[in-house]
Amino acid sequence: MTTADLLGTLRASAERELRGDILPYWATRAVDREQGGFFGAISVDGHPDASAGKGGVLNARILWTFSAAFRRWPEPLYREMADRAFEYLLAHFWDPEHSGLYWEVDHLGRMLQARKQTYGQAFGVYGLAEYFRATGVRAALDRAMRLFEDIEARALDPANGGYWEARGRDWQPIDDIRLSDVDLNAPFSMNNHLHVLEAYTTLALVCEDPRPRARLRAVLELVLDRIFDAQSGHLILFFDEHWRSMSGAISYGHDIEASWLICEAAGVVGDPALAARAQAAAVKMADAVLAAGYDAELGGVYKDRTADGHLETDKEWWPQAEAVVGYLNAYRISGREKHLAAAIKTWDFIDAFVIDHRDGEWYARVSREGVPLPGLTKVDFWKCPYHDARAMLEIMDRTQQLELAGLP
Repeated sequence: MTTADLLGTLRASAERELRGDILPYWATRAVDREQGGFFGAISVDGHPDASAGKGGVLNARILWTFSAAFRRWPEPLYREMADRAFEYLLAHFWDPEHSGLYWEVDHLGRMLQARKQTYGQAFGVYGLAEYFRATGVRAALDRAMRLFEDIEARALDPANGGYWEARGRDWQPIDDIRLSDVDLNAPFSMNNHLHVLEAYTTLALVCEDPRPRARLRAVLELVLDRIFDAQSGHLILFFDEHWRSMSGAISYGHDIEASWLICEAAGVVGDPALAARAQAAAVKMADAVLAAGYDAELGGVYKDRTADGHLETDKEWWPQAEAVVGYLNAYRISGREKHLAAAIKTWDFIDAFVIDHRDGEWYARVSREGVPLPGLTKVDFWKCPYHDARAMLEIMDRTQQLELAGLP
């Protein structure tokens, strides 16, 4: 099979998965028609938990997903879902007193956790900016800019240049700033800055105000200077307030996700020298994951490597999605066959083991061999449509671009 054939088959598979599985699942099973918005949890076999809390990140990611789908295919159902997520976000997650987005509301939409996690504000920017991009609704851009101003004024450390993990509802310091129970209680994290970068990339694309683009450059330089370890090719995960590393663990999924996000950010910034630097870092990250975090036998990306060197060989859904995009991006830059082969083989693993072809959507986590792990969900605070849906859109675009570029 020629490279063009491989790319064409991959593109067709991605569109079929997105439009035939992912989007229909979230537009039907995930909609909470009695209490509003979307369910906060759905079991692996499709049973919703109507009493589960609803996360701001999940809602913002649904907003991004259906906005991006509507921008490509202006179908009424996609607009309806995007509108639903937009209206619910503003009605239930927006803090009318202190501005910003709550972290979580209960099943009835009442404030449950009011803290202002910078990560959550960033996903608000991301979803709202994409909704504006797709629909032209000015109120969405206005709110995205308000969140941008909140982040810059209230979450940015002016002394050290990073974004604090979290603040209280009133944006004052709090003791426990962890993103989740498995994270360190550290002032700065890779994950936080990666998603501020992601959000500002889209905001800068749709906003005439020059400030988001200027801050995007600053965040990208921060990622390249502080968070990316040029020696190992991996990202450093946690830092103290002086940018000293607090963790030796490696997250292969974040490495490969960051590898293409930094290239997108650099393209929006529009500085050729910065773009070249981002591309070199992207290939180094892709190769570092390929060397130690990629399953060359079965395909797919391992979960992580702990600070003491233990390799966790389970495979979560989101690193697999990001890996296909990351390796297509690396192939575009390098032209190396190994990058295209990794993208194709990871997709084959996804199609064979991660996609639930019977009940829909993707399993949250499978073993190295592809057996779904028990006790997980199809929808929860973190399990969302954004990684897999976005990957399908990126695969469709990137395979077409590669064909047009005539890469071997």
